[in-house]
Amino acid sequence: METWDAITSRRNVRSFEDRPLTPEELDRILEAGRRAPSSRNWQPWDFVVVTDRGQLAELSQVWQGAGHVAGSAATIALVLPVLEGDDRRSRGALYDLGQATAFMQVAAADLGIGTGHSAVGDQDMARRILGLPEDRYAAYLMDLGRPADRPLRPIRRPDRRPFEEVVHRGTW
Repeated sequence: METWDAITSRRNVRSFEDRPLTPEELDRILEAGRRAPSSRNWQPWDFVVVTDRGQLAELSQVWQGAGHVAGSAATIALVLPVLEGDDRRSRGALYDLGQATAFMQVAAADLGIGTGHSAVGDQDMARRILGLPEDRYAAYLMDLGRPADRPLRPIRRPDRRPFEEVVHRGTW
């Protein structure tokens, strides 16, 4: 798939086929995240990949809207360092993690793999399930799998604000 097709095909997927991803597919997606740009090359992220069905079911309980995680082929916990009292670095870490996430989502779409995402509300549960050290937290979850409803293909009429409403040239 071409990059533009991967970008325009990507959508949130919440229902997946009951088929595993290959180790090569997972590694390619994770490598895309690892290669993402980061302010001052800080790379604050870590990625914990979960493929065990029981562990995925447990992980789906860390947020009330994370039920789709249980049916994924794999879920990546997007992990950041705890930076209490350092608002500027925390915002920077979240921005960097957003770039890594977007890179992984586009790489997944390129392979025909759908992605979804979830917040993490219960950090103690997430730490226990994922074995995270106390100085790290699971910022988000990104679930992956082959879409159960329809394959990924470019979306001709995306549900997005009009281009002219979003883009301002020179001034507001």
